[in-house]
Amino acid sequence: MTESPAPVSGWHLTAGVDDFLARAGDYLRAEPALHTVALSVTASLRERGPAVYGAREQLFGVLYGPDGGVNGTFLWTPPFRLSISPLDREQADALAVALQGRPVTGVFGVDAASAAFADAWQSRTGARAHRAIEQRLYRLGDLTPPLSAPAGRPRVATGADRELLVRWRNEFAAGAGTPGGASGSEEWADERISYGGVTLWETADGVPVSMAGVTREAAGAVRVAPVYTPKELRGRGYAGAVTAEVSRAARAAGASEVLLFTDLANATSNGLYQRIGYRPVRDFAVHTFTAPENG
Repeated sequence: MTESPAPVSGWHLTAGVDDFLARAGDYLRAEPALHTVALSVTASLRERGPAVYGAREQLFGVLYGPDGGVNGTFLWTPPFRLSISPLDREQADALAVALQGRPVTGVFGVDAASAAFADAWQSRTGARAHRAIEQRLYRLGDLTPPLSAPAGRPRVATGADRELLVRWRNEFAAGAGTPGGASGSEEWADERISYGGVTLWETADGVPVSMAGVTREAAGAVRVAPVYTPKELRGRGYAGAVTAEVSRAARAAGASEVLLFTDLANATSNGLYQRIGYRPVRDFAVHTFTAPENG
């Protein structure tokens, strides 16, 4: 049998999620917390296709080193931002060269890598880069549910809750400034319902007041996302209760890693998650790009 040629050093681009995972799966699974976005997004893409994110296309990249090993990755489902693995400045610049001419509107990754790609993209394309969001990745340690949970109970969302999930996901996306806004909310709801991926907290009389989602399990890890309570219902302990429950259920289902991201500008959510047992792992950042003034 003829052996496949060794990969050529540099960035290899592919539109196929299976091809991407065949090339980079071992690299991603070696550090599931660090690569939680790539693992969870590709798990959903394999099940539902890019429409699950409101996208019409998808693009992946694998960075091969001189020895043929994988040194980095990216994934991109427009209109969402580019999501990158840890990269140094040289690697980030090579990626900017590989993606030149494509409508990249932003980048998400560990702090240093996101900044390195933003600098490279600005230099290579003339676009203006803005450090838009600072986030922190947390890992669940010893779960400590709130001492005084609000009245009510948790339950897993079903098809009967689809309209509510779509509406709340739209509201969450609008508040978070998610690229594409409400794009893909119906597909997102169908995807989450298909595997029990949203837990609701409802009052004693059965009215839903908060939700916490959880991604598909990948490499033993799941990520809690999103957590949402309508504005008029906040401050009553619903978010803490539903997050603790979805975290407990993920552990009970066998997840070895339970993760979540927070916006570092939101002291309330950072404090809440730490009180129920989440511990910091690493800081991430979002940089957004706009056309140059003369562009």
